[in-house]
Amino acid sequence: MKYLVIVESPAKEKTISKILGKDYLVKSSFGHIRDLPKSKIGIDIEDNFKPTYIAMVKSKKVIADLKKAVEKIDHVYLATDFDREGEAIAWHLKELLKLSDKNTSRITFHEITEEAITSAVKTPRKLDMALVDSQQARRILDRLVGYKLSPLLWKKIRRGLSAGRVQSVAVMMICDREEEINKFVPVEYWSIIAELQKTKKEISFKANLVSKDGEKFEKLSIQTEQQSTTILEELENAKYKVLSVEEKERKRSPYGPYTTSTMQQDVSRRIGFSPSKTMMVAQKLYEGINIGSQGVVGLITYMRTDSLNVAKVAQEETLKFIETDYGKQFLPKTPRFYKTKSKGAQEAHEAIRPTSVKRTPEILKQYLTPDEYKLYNAIWCRFVASQMADSIYDTVGIDIGANNYVFRASGSTIKFEGFMKVYIVADDDKQEPKLPKLLKGDNLELLNILPEQHFTEPPPRYNEASLIKSLEEHGIGRPSTYAPTIKTILDRLYVRLENKKFYPTDLGTVVNNFLKNNFKDVINYEFTADIEEQFDEIAENKIKWQEVIKKFYDPFSSYLTKAEENTQRQKIEPKMTGENCPKCGKPMLIRDSRRGQFMACSGYPECKTTFSIDKDGNKVSNEPEVTEDKCPKCGGQILKKRGFRGPYLACEHYPECKTTFSIDKNGNKVIKPEPEVTDIKCEKCGSPMLKRIGKRGPFLACSAFPKCRNLQWIKQDQTVKKVAKKTTKKAVKKKK
Repeated sequence: MKYLVIVESPAKEKTISKILGKDYLVKSSFGHIRDLPKSKIGIDIEDNFKPTYIAMVKSKKVIADLKKAVEKIDHVYLATDFDREGEAIAWHLKELLKLSDKNTSRITFHEITEEAITSAVKTPRKLDMALVDSQQARRILDRLVGYKLSPLLWKKIRRGLSAGRVQSVAVMMICDREEEINKFVPVEYWSIIAELQKTKKEISFKANLVSKDGEKFEKLSIQTEQQSTTILEELENAKYKVLSVEEKERKRSPYGPYTTSTMQQDVSRRIGFSPSKTMMVAQKLYEGINIGSQGVVGLITYMRTDSLNVAKVAQEETLKFIETDYGKQFLPKTPRFYKTKSKGAQEAHEAIRPTSVKRTPEILKQYLTPDEYKLYNAIWCRFVASQMADSIYDTVGIDIGANNYVFRASGSTIKFEGFMKVYIVADDDKQEPKLPKLLKGDNLELLNILPEQHFTEPPPRYNEASLIKSLEEHGIGRPSTYAPTIKTILDRLYVRLENKKFYPTDLGTVVNNFLKNNFKDVINYEFTADIEEQFDEIAENKIKWQEVIKKFYDPFSSYLTKAEENTQRQKIEPKMTGENCPKCGKPMLIRDSRRGQFMACSGYPECKTTFSIDKDGNKVSNEPEVTEDKCPKCGGQILKKRGFRGPYLACEHYPECKTTFSIDKNGNKVIKPEPEVTDIKCEKCGSPMLKRIGKRGPFLACSAFPKCRNLQWIKQDQTVKKVAKKTTKKAVKKKK
């Protein structure tokens, strides 16, 4: 071997090795191989914040393997991911493996395709130490915040707590929103709607009251029932006549292709994936999927990006595809270019797109798991739509006079689909109703007039999509941080996710108030966003990373000292329910878990009585409910029980008999099909493989489970026969 290419993920090894050929040895670092020590802070504050890095325990075998490989080659290409984190990993590899500048190059690529990989090898560069320093500054600052603040939280609130520069601001957002909701006072207001018709042969339509004597009604103009009654009295016996008909053509332009945050937001709304799941599936699509005769191919570009740039070659290919498959009328007048609005976006990157639009979702469906297909379909549709023509609507607005009042009706119909041929915009599902053909001066018949009472609503609680959007708008965090930030604040029980909405827990509220009161100049929106901008300046080689850390640490250190000396230990008081435990008589409390709130006995751990709480806040007994069904295996009674994921049915003789059934949304028992015995033998133990149906679709599992846990997914439209061939080939290789 002449050349060694080091990538981050082992999933890339096979794809890149196939592209580069036999002269190249491709190895993986399995992510970071060196980091600050866990047992201590690892930063010499007195020596200009000098970090001490150590080899990670999990990487010892990887490092030894890489060192052996380096001895046998002429040149090393560091091909870690195309971002600051990847640049830092490349630097750590160079330092730890003691690679010389002469025999080491850095290569990057947005996509794992033959063209991108060969181009990268032909155009190597040196390590960008400004990018390394930017990542290093982020790591050191976050370590200082975490390792200095966390012990204080342990001392003043509870052991095991943690604080972070980004996670604490995310919790603050959720707590601030909850405070707004609690302080919100609803205001009553009324609307008046008239149902009208031109003739009995034509459709009726509705019009909203909008003005009186030329003065427009605002949302809160009619605030009481008495005011609405007065208006209805004034409209009694009024004649309704069309004052004007305004017809217009409205155009709607497509959204840009996905960035990391918009992908996480849109996929959360459309498909229901969590941000972490979206990134996990996207990683697989980026690293490569086996698509038959073409082998393993990277299907999308790099998925951690905040840029909306699109490679010229990809855009040209897409425009040709649109013209061929949809028609010339679906092409925009000029090629579309987008510019991101997020703060500090790294425009050198590229947006998330398919590596080739010719690989349509339907073509690839047979090679992808259901989750992979759903995400690839979303990415493909969004990107292709971003390069298409505008959608065109015919809109009509009709003003109708009644005495000195004016009502307005509006409607729209799609004249030309444009980009919506591929990508339906969510709010277009609620299209305005069709209106009859009306002319100025037409008389209308009043069928009904309805006053409707409304109340103003508080701002909505954050869901995963809106929290990511808010973090991005404030310039807090980066594409790679959104998913782990949300996971962290859930794992720490600072917030809970209930009905897809974030609620702060009692613990989260206490921690947030403590940080706001004692570190208001550090844990806030403006400071966190400003630090991100300073990291960008480090990456652009405008300032030294040590200056940024020192500017932060001096005031932060004084805040720590004051909080240590001047604050009392905080108490987390769970809410009282007013009920007593049915077993021991002690008060029942409301406590938080990641999955929601529940009632628990205050005598815990001596008394472990708990009750679930439903969506309306009512107590739900955890005692099993006897049903009329009998167990098909042992004849025992089937009981209705409650688990973390809701109610289910189980045999009364558990754990001797483990028969269980799911319950669907309508409360009906779901009977899973019996496992189907196949002719395939397990490659590990030789037992027959069973075809089972799981949440992600069909899969093969060894009949010797749980002694043998071998399993293999059957991808969409893939027969068991195809899987059998693949399995037996592997088995034959092992026997040889």
